[in-house]
Amino acid sequence: MVNSETLRKKIVPIGLGVVVTFVFLLHATRLLEFGFIQRMENIVYDARLNFSLPSNLDKRIVIVDIDEASLSAEGRWPWSRQKLAILTNQLFNLYKINVLGFDITFVEEDKDHTLTRLEKLAETQGNQSIKKYLASAREILGNDNALADAIRGKPVLLGYFMIDDPARRQKIGILPKPLFTSAETRGKTVTAIEAYGYGANIPLLQNAALGAGHFSIPPVVNEDGIIRRVPLLIRFKDGYYDTLSLAMARTYLQSDVKLEFAEKIKRGNQYPALETLRVGQNRIPVDEDLAVWVPYRSKQGGFYYISATDVIRGTVANPDLLKDAIVLVGTTAEGLFDLRATPVSNVYPGVEIHANILSGILDERFRARPAYVAGIEITMVLVLGLGLALALPFLTPLLATILSLIALAASIGINLYGWFDLAMILPLASSLMLVVALFVVNMSHGFFIEARGKRYLGHLFGQYVPPELVEEMSENPEAYSLAGEKRNLTVMFSDVRGFTGISENMDPKQLSELMNAFLTPMTEIIHRNRGTIDKYMGDAIMAFWGAPVQDNEHAEHALTAAMEMIEELSRLRPQYIANGWPEIKIGVGLNTGEMNVGNMGSEFRMAYTVMGDEVNLGSRLEGLTKQYGVDVIIGEATVAATHGWVVRELDIVRVKGKKKPVRIYEPVCHEQDLKDSQKQELGLYGEALKRYRHRDWDGAEMQFVSLSNQNPARKLYRLYINRITSYRIKPPASSWDGVFTHESK
Repeated sequence: MVNSETLRKKIVPIGLGVVVTFVFLLHATRLLEFGFIQRMENIVYDARLNFSLPSNLDKRIVIVDIDEASLSAEGRWPWSRQKLAILTNQLFNLYKINVLGFDITFVEEDKDHTLTRLEKLAETQGNQSIKKYLASAREILGNDNALADAIRGKPVLLGYFMIDDPARRQKIGILPKPLFTSAETRGKTVTAIEAYGYGANIPLLQNAALGAGHFSIPPVVNEDGIIRRVPLLIRFKDGYYDTLSLAMARTYLQSDVKLEFAEKIKRGNQYPALETLRVGQNRIPVDEDLAVWVPYRSKQGGFYYISATDVIRGTVANPDLLKDAIVLVGTTAEGLFDLRATPVSNVYPGVEIHANILSGILDERFRARPAYVAGIEITMVLVLGLGLALALPFLTPLLATILSLIALAASIGINLYGWFDLAMILPLASSLMLVVALFVVNMSHGFFIEARGKRYLGHLFGQYVPPELVEEMSENPEAYSLAGEKRNLTVMFSDVRGFTGISENMDPKQLSELMNAFLTPMTEIIHRNRGTIDKYMGDAIMAFWGAPVQDNEHAEHALTAAMEMIEELSRLRPQYIANGWPEIKIGVGLNTGEMNVGNMGSEFRMAYTVMGDEVNLGSRLEGLTKQYGVDVIIGEATVAATHGWVVRELDIVRVKGKKKPVRIYEPVCHEQDLKDSQKQELGLYGEALKRYRHRDWDGAEMQFVSLSNQNPARKLYRLYINRITSYRIKPPASSWDGVFTHESK
């Protein structure tokens, strides 16, 4: 559970996350569109498209190419209609094609200049009979007539273009019959790009052709100039006119186009009613602009190309390619300006764009992006945005990174499922950019705000506490300061035995190396057990537990550190001997109690330290380790605050500077590590100590002597033997309660 204090601290990053989510939500709802998100959407769409290109040839469709070779052989463009008539006749009569579409508009008449000069001459001479003859000759010999005769009665479709600029309303040529009119939309609003003018074919050719289709690609459909979508239908006045590829498809399939409307569209709803066009059994999903996403087959060359001059001259190397084929006549010659930028290539023939759409209609190979995907995008933004905005501020950088990667992977996985399995184009950029933005916002906040707090704490406490505790303190930096306060803490004093003699027998360099080799592992142990280094005093270490970080187990951690320090010295002893250094032994005193802690000192120098009677007692306990011949002495408050340890009561003492006596103890080991021999020895020692305090000098002495004989190295037993001897000579007062007063520190 998250407490209120933690929640308060995370309000700022949560608020920033919600703001970022709101920005992306504005884009998803199209209340405020951001170009950079749309540009990224285009980039990820292009990446998916290129990754999934089928890259195989569609042999049903052939492009007759007015290429550079054709221009060199047949002359510069435009060619005469007579030559195009030859091309048309060759395709149908010699090569037996099925359907022919011209990606070309014939907006002007192709006048025979010889006949024109003869007509001018007859006009000058005023010879009406010659004028009449020439007029009839034009009807028979004119180039336009030749082409009209070639296409008449054949499945030939011409091309034309629509003008979507309201400032250009010119109307050239005649339009074919519209695919349908507004009256045929069953009373439903059909949204489409509106044209204000057109450039179409001359009446002679249009009336001779089976039909026509536009090849317009308005800039509004592809804002960045890269052709991803093409409108299948454009509205002009009351009619809806189909694209050249759709006109060729319905001619090839010999089927009309049917409109399929979304059901249950509420009145006044802006959702586009027309979702699908159907040509025979083939469905074509369209978007709100009645456009399709071009189903590119390859980077270029997804169809067979045959040079137009080879068709005209009847020299096609493989005539079988044209038999029963759907043929598009277009150009790849650079000077004829029909090269476009597409997601698959920066230089792509416009005629092949139409071929891809035609192929997609025949194969039903379109990916749909219906209007309702906006709802999917809004849902994704809300779920990802609010989820991450609420979760990331409470996670560590590693977990935040993992969660963000999972969110990215989920977004991409859902999107690719829609792309490959559902043939749907789902928005992806907004989700990806939202996840990245939220991650960056949270990491930046953590770096600039929380890291600042961390640096502040590191500046205050870095020399005292380990980095792990600084990290923990950074979770709530306001809770820590150098101001003085009273707390229940545990203090440690550690001192090297016989350091004066050691220092006198070593040169300064060796002594420095020895102390570094000693203090470094001791400090590591203290830090590892959550201790705070107060100071180094030559060979001595002062440390405490429970501040600045609150630690309810401070006594336990301090005792564990003390015992590990003793064990570490034993482990390091062979290394010291190998370096020619003397053996180091230490005494450690621990005491627990109320202490003053904070930044203390003078205006010249301050230090974060502890003070008080309990601190002084800890120092005295360290000094007593030499007298009792033990490594560690702990006070009775420390014993009470720890658990699971076996301790030996050493004495009841009154140390210098304190009137109240205290019991002092030697920690032996953890309960589970206690050996039988140790248990037996402790039992005998306890009985001897009991006799001693009851003034049974003989019984106590006998047991202490026995213990000393069994453990001659233990100074404690000899201490009590000597004390009993002195008490025999000078017995303590009758009020004596077993307390021994130490007059020295």
